[in-house]
Amino acid sequence: MEVARLLQRQGWKLGVAARRVELLRTFGDAEMEQIDVTAADATERLRRLIERLGGMDLFFYASGIGHQNRELKEDIELSTMQTNALGFTRMIGEAYRYFAERNDTEAWGHIAAITSIAGTKGLGPAPAYSATKAMQNVYLQALEQQARSRGLRIRFTDIRPGFVDTALLSGDFRYPMMLKPERVAREIVSAIDRHAHIRVIDWRYRLLTAFWRRLPRCIWRRMRL
Repeated sequence: MEVARLLQRQGWKLGVAARRVELLRTFGDAEMEQIDVTAADATERLRRLIERLGGMDLFFYASGIGHQNRELKEDIELSTMQTNALGFTRMIGEAYRYFAERNDTEAWGHIAAITSIAGTKGLGPAPAYSATKAMQNVYLQALEQQARSRGLRIRFTDIRPGFVDTALLSGDFRYPMMLKPERVAREIVSAIDRHAHIRVIDWRYRLLTAFWRRLPRCIWRRMRL
């Protein structure tokens, strides 16, 4: 929500979408659409929103769910896959197809998506979450390569925050190095403005993930998280 407000202040004409329509009512001058990314009609609703806007130059995707699931409860794993894998593929794919269809124009399309540092390594406390985030990272990378090979004018920004103090992480467990939403939103908009390919937020998480990547599997699997 904070990212949308910052973009609106920059002069962007906004189209906002969410599963819960009450979240949309805080925006005044914006086109709105109720979209559940797990529903079969989600892409149709996105196209409808784009038509009302008169076109789209930036698609910013921030939908996702995440839970710790040390007991590997089936409903948690499957619902995470449904939203973070199928829903992500559905919506990012539709934005890609839209930009590909209008590629005869001079305008560039831009797909920016919030993924997570959780895709860096398989995290035992949240198997489906870390797996789907890794999938998102690789999917965006694959689309970026495909777009370039096809000569499509599409930019991609993969935004990987650490723990952000939002409702997604509310509960009894206290996460380390929590980030303020306002600060994260400013970094996201900066990454979009600069057409960054990947942005890990913030510097502490950049160091942490660089360290994670260098750990061999024999050490990683012994770590208690």
